[in-house]
Parts: sequence; C-alpha cells; structure tokens
Amino acid sequence: MPSQSRASRPAGTLRRWASQPEHQQSAAATPAASLHSFRRQTTQERLDEVLETARERADTMSSRAASTGRGPSYRHPDLSPDETTSIVHRQSQRSYQSTQTKSDLRNERATAQAPDPTDREDGDTGGKHWLKEYLDGIWTIELENKGSVARDHLALDRAIDIPAFASTQLALLDAELQSELQETSGLIANASPAWLQRSGFAITNLVISSQRTGLGGRTVLELNPDSATSSADGELPEHGIRTGDIVLVSEQPAGSAKKREVKDLEKKGARGVVVKVKKDGVAVALDEEKEDASLVGRVWLVKLADDVTYRRMNQTMERLQKMGESEYTSFMRVLFGLSTPSPVPQSLSSDTEYGSIDWIDSSLNESQKEAIRFALASRELALIHGPPGTGKTHTLIELILQLAKRGMRILVCGPSNISVDNIVERLSPHKLPILRLGHPARLLPSVLNHSLDVLTQTSEAGMIVKDVRSEMDAKQASIKKTKSGRERKIIYADLKELRKEYRERERRCTSTLIGGSKVVLATLHGAGGFQLKNEVFDVIIIDEASQALEAQCWVPLLAAKKAVCAGDHLQLPPTIKSTNSKTKPKVKEGERMIKGLSLEITLFDRLLALHGPSIKRMLTTQYRMHEKIMRFPSDELYEAKLVAADAVKARLLKDLPYDVRDREDTNEPVIFIDTQGGDYPEKNEEDDTSKKGSLRSFLGDSKSNEMEAALVRDHVRRLVDAGVKPEGIAVVTPYNAQLGLLAPLKEGFPGIELGSVDGFQGREKEAVIVSLVRSNPDGEVGFLGEKRRLNVVIGDSDTVKKGSKFLNNWMSWLEDNADLRYPDLASIKA
Repeated sequence: MPSQSRASRPAGTLRRWASQPEHQQSAAATPAASLHSFRRQTTQERLDEVLETARERADTMSSRAASTGRGPSYRHPDLSPDETTSIVHRQSQRSYQSTQTKSDLRNERATAQAPDPTDREDGDTGGKHWLKEYLDGIWTIELENKGSVARDHLALDRAIDIPAFASTQLALLDAELQSELQETSGLIANASPAWLQRSGFAITNLVISSQRTGLGGRTVLELNPDSATSSADGELPEHGIRTGDIVLVSEQPAGSAKKREVKDLEKKGARGVVVKVKKDGVAVALDEEKEDASLVGRVWLVKLADDVTYRRMNQTMERLQKMGESEYTSFMRVLFGLSTPSPVPQSLSSDTEYGSIDWIDSSLNESQKEAIRFALASRELALIHGPPGTGKTHTLIELILQLAKRGMRILVCGPSNISVDNIVERLSPHKLPILRLGHPARLLPSVLNHSLDVLTQTSEAGMIVKDVRSEMDAKQASIKKTKSGRERKIIYADLKELRKEYRERERRCTSTLIGGSKVVLATLHGAGGFQLKNEVFDVIIIDEASQALEAQCWVPLLAAKKAVCAGDHLQLPPTIKSTNSKTKPKVKEGERMIKGLSLEITLFDRLLALHGPSIKRMLTTQYRMHEKIMRFPSDELYEAKLVAADAVKARLLKDLPYDVRDREDTNEPVIFIDTQGGDYPEKNEEDDTSKKGSLRSFLGDSKSNEMEAALVRDHVRRLVDAGVKPEGIAVVTPYNAQLGLLAPLKEGFPGIELGSVDGFQGREKEAVIVSLVRSNPDGEVGFLGEKRRLNVVIGDSDTVKKGSKFLNNWMSWLEDNADLRYPDLASIKA
C-alpha cells in the first residue's frame, strides 16, 4: 500500500524468510574500486577541493604507474611536529585503484545524500559519503603529524601516534573492565539467587555428584540438581549458562542473606569454565589455583566477567606503548598510517600470476574469486567485506587453502570460539595439517580432534603425557572416597606435583605439534598464549574483524607480516558496556590520550577510514534470503550491489523441503504487523517498584511490551500450525526484559530460539520474528537508532520512524513492499 504517516504508532514488527545453505553459488560482479581523500576541513567547499585534487593526482599516477609499475609519492606541506589535526576519512594514493575515479566518487557521495538531521545532534550532514558521515557523527580521531618518523616515498603525511594510541586503548579497556566487574558484582550483591537464575546469570540448588581429570589435566566437577529441590524429571530449570562461560562455583547463600560480594564468595569457591551443559547437569573445569576448594552441600554457579581477555589485551597494548620507532615493522607502519600499502595490480583477473589460479572450490562466484586474488596479491593488508549471507567463511576457506598451496604458514583468529570453530569444521575435510588452540571446554565437539588438548593425548607426540594423566585420574578417583581432611590435603599436594610434570611434558609435546601444523587456529586473545611465543606466521587471517575490539586484534598482529581481515562494518560492532559510564577513561600521568577514540571503533573501521576502499573487496552474491528481504539493506547500505542467488531469490516458507502448508503466513517473504494506536505501550524496568532500587538501577534501560509479546506468541503458534518446525523459528528482540516475557515460548515450542538482536548476528533460521518493543508518545527509540543494529534484523514503526532517516526509509519501504497487517486487539487478548 502507499507510504503514509500516522501520528502515533507503536513498534511492532514481524519479519520472516527462508534461509538457504551457502552452496551452488552463482557469479556476481566485483565492486569497482575508487579513490578519494578527505582532509580536516568539513565544509562542502573544501571537500570538493580535496576530491578534485585526488582526481587530478589519480590521473597523473595512472600514467606514471603504467611505465614504472609504482606510483610516486604526493606530499602535502608538512605541519609542525606538534601540530594535531582531525582526519575523518583518508584514502591511499595509489594508481592501481584509480580507474573511473570521477564517476565512482560521485556515485559513493550520492549514496548518502541529504541525511536526516535527526541522525546528528547538530543537524549538519552535508550529503557526505556514508563513512565520512559516520565518522563525523560518532567519532573523530585526533591524528598527529609524525614529522620525526623516517618514511618511505609513499608515506602519508598524517599518522596515528602509536604510543598515544596504546595509552588510550589501555584507559578505555580499564574503563570497560570496571564496568563489567561492577555490573557483575552489583547483580550478585543485590539480586536473589532465584532472580539471577531467571535472568541468565546463575544456576542454583546444585550438588557435586563427581569430579574427574579433564582435558589438559584440569579438575572437572559434575554438578546436578539437588534432589530435594529439583523437578520430578531431575532436569535443570531454565537458565542462561552456556558452554565456555567463566563461572564461580560456591556454596549457595541463603535467599535472605544480606549483600553478597564476589570476593567473599571466591574465598569458599572456585572459578572455572563451563565444559558441558545438559538437561540434567553442568560440568565445570576448575582453575588450577583453586581446584582444592572445599565445596560441600548445596552449591550454585554464577557467571563472571572474563578478565583473562583483558589481561591479554593490556599486555599487548603495553608492549606496543613501549616500542621505539626503530622497532616498527613495515606492516605496523601501514596499519598506523606511517606508510601506504604496497600497490596491487589493477586487473588481477588478467594478471599472469593471479589470473590463472587453480581453484579448489569450483562453486566460488566472481566476487569471491576477486577477493581471494586481492588477498593473495596484497603485500601487507587486505579487507574482505562480507555482507550477510555472501559466503565470507566460504571465501576464507579457499583463501587458506590457496595460501597453504603456496607454502605459507597461516594463523587464523576470530573474536569468539564459534567463529574459529566454524572455520575448523570447514577445513577438516581438506586433510590439511591444522591445529586448534583453546580451552577444550569452549570448543565444539566436532573440532576437538583437531584441538591441542586432544592431540596431546592421541598423537604420537602425545604419548609422553599419557602415563602422568593415568596417575592423576587415580588420585582424582580416590578423593571422593577419602573423608579425612588431612588425607585429602595430601592427595591434592600429590596432584599439584603431578600437574607440574604433566605441564612440562605437555609443553614439549605442544612445541612438536605446533611446529608441524600449516594452519593454526585460535581466538584473538588465545593467540597470546605461551604456546605461540616465538612462532612465526606468513599471514594472519582475522574473521569477524568488525566485531572485535582493536586491542584484541593486536594480540596476534603485533608480530605479523601480513593480515587479511574479514567482516562487515555495516553490522554491529562489539558490545561496549562503558559507553555511558559516569567514570571517564583516564591515561597515566605523562601519557597522551587521543580524543574521540572509542572501543566501538574497530580495526576494520579505522583501516577503511585511513586507506579507503582500495584496500577492500566486497562479496556481492548472497545465498541467505529472499530477494525482497535483501533489497532494502542492499540499496540503503551496500550501494545496491547485492544480488540474490537463484536458489533463494524467490524462496518462501511454503517451499521448505518438508510439508509446510500454503497460508498467508507462509507465502509472503516480509510481513509487517502495524501496532498503531495506544494499546501496545512499552514498560520501563526502572518503573518496576517490585525490584529494590539498587537492582532497578542495573535494569533501568531495559524495556518490555506485554501486548507485543502476546502478538509474537500468537504468530509463532500460527507458523507452527502451518507446519514450520519450532527449531526453524527464531524470535529476537533488542531488550532482555522483553525476552523474559517471551520465555514461555520455549516451554510451548521446544527448539525455538529466543535471543537478543546483538546475539543473533550471523545466525540463520527459516523464520525470524522481530519484536522491537518501543512504543511511546515521545518517539524515543533508544539504541534502535543505530542503523547497524537494524541491519541485523530490520524492523520499524512510526514511533521509531522519528529516530533517524534510515528507520524512516525502512518504514516507507515496508508500507510499499511488505504484507502490511493490522492486528485485532480483541483476538490477541483472547
């Protein structure tokens, strides 16, 4: 129906699509590269002047590059050594990426013409390129002219002060860790154990049923529900603890106990990592230093902040901070703007070396092949931009195999274990010598055979640790039978000595295994472990780089020669809890802080702003969603470059490979349920007087909408009645309070997935229902105004329509293209 504006419409949006595995891929056009350069000045006149200068230089560089194979350096007049400036967007000045510069620049600038003034507090947008607009509106990095640094003839005139960058990161990381610790401590201190369990932070009423020696020689506790309080079936109640979570196992305090402090609980408990979660129990691998904690009677486990990751990032930033200019590698110089990336031939598909690659995967489309060629040809740096469903991981697998064929040694990293395990799973069939580092409790069962811990037991090199492990198992078994406290202490002392011997033999085994692996895989912070000390890799690949903190990325990158970063900077950045903290980050005395730098600025963002799209290749064929669902984000965010693969472009729920009936809920790709009027009011958790004040302060930003939750439950029932399997349905919402209202869906429809918008990023389901919650007379939308959050699962309403131009455009698109419905309030209440 025609686009229209209604005065007061709350936020109720439902959307679904049928997903498709990423295979049988068809070719797609490779996005054209362009060259443009932004300077400090923000007026349109100065911007036009700089763009014209870039075009003139591009023409000159192209002619010279044709004869010399390399473009000359063009230098702006140097500023004084102490002068600072704000550079919001910088392009590399290379001839190879300069064809069609004039038209490309005009096209890119046209992409973000006339942004809505509501996107910016000052209302001044000036029709800027989307990245410049983004950098202007959210962050401005203060870059310093490093006149004292020796540069090659391709050097940039602006570079980030590396010590100041490291100091700023350290201050920001400390603020973030303190925010996480305060949140955890505050919840544990003020909320009841039962509330913590319902909210996903704890599991209560457990008993230790057994303990054993797990992978890596760690003590593993088996925890099961206390029979005195558990349900008849002996299963755990609903909870939010997941495999890999860092938890504290402690004696359970009484529900009426006064304030509980984490440090007090730790005195009688032990930290550990969740190894396994089953319906009737949880297994936790304890940290070595507290493995002999005396835990008797009823216990509980509480989720804690992961301070290990912060320690690794801090150590890396401290090393970076202390490095002298003579220690900066050519790779580092490029990543901080002291040098430009080495040039890459313009037409790689016809290049003698890269145009005739023997592809291992014949299903690769042309944009994927071009990204791989570019990554192979780039000397220091390459970005692979993978929008949703475009086969980014598929592309990385081929890249890894091609690098290995060239005799290179590769380290593959990601911000999460699941991102790394996905690559391990896809590499496994290729019989490449691969090794997965990481705590075995956090790895998928399907990749354990490639894990260091398993290989130390099963490989020939691992035979030297087997006998020590057998003796440890015998000691562990005797603990349960020993009642004497004195005898138990003796056993624990013996275990401690055995573990030392185990570790020493394991180190020798580890060195052998790592040395024989062509591809090593680890999380970003896991790459900072002792196992990789002094190991040298030819290429480091970072998957999901746009979801990682930059300090995390530098853990493996500090000793790198070349990096390939893959991700989508137009989806969500890492979640930052200290953004709205009252405590501002502070550097140490004598150190300088870079103004405007935040943890939300990822390495992917910064490199793209520093060197421009010439260092990036975009994947353009998507294999996940119906063409209609794809159209809006493609036009709005991806310069209309996305193309739907034939296998999914017209695929609906009724076309699933099992019996789904053809109904109005299964024969439309996009349905928008318009909850207009005042019958769907949102509720603020801060207004809930049933919670004590200190707890409300932690939950005050969370919102819920009871009538919208009822609408969602009703729609789920209709989909299941039509034949859609519950495990093929996901319900996502931006607010935890709304998740609480939707929790009964898991009881009625086992297998359905409930989660946050942030947590759903990168996942796939046949049908996705989005509950946006917001509905208020003031048109306040909170963090729904973040276009990247809406890009994960797009949805809108008239309340959120007031939030930004992006949301307003989405609303108009829905009114014109979706199956627009108005729910019957009476039927929902019934």
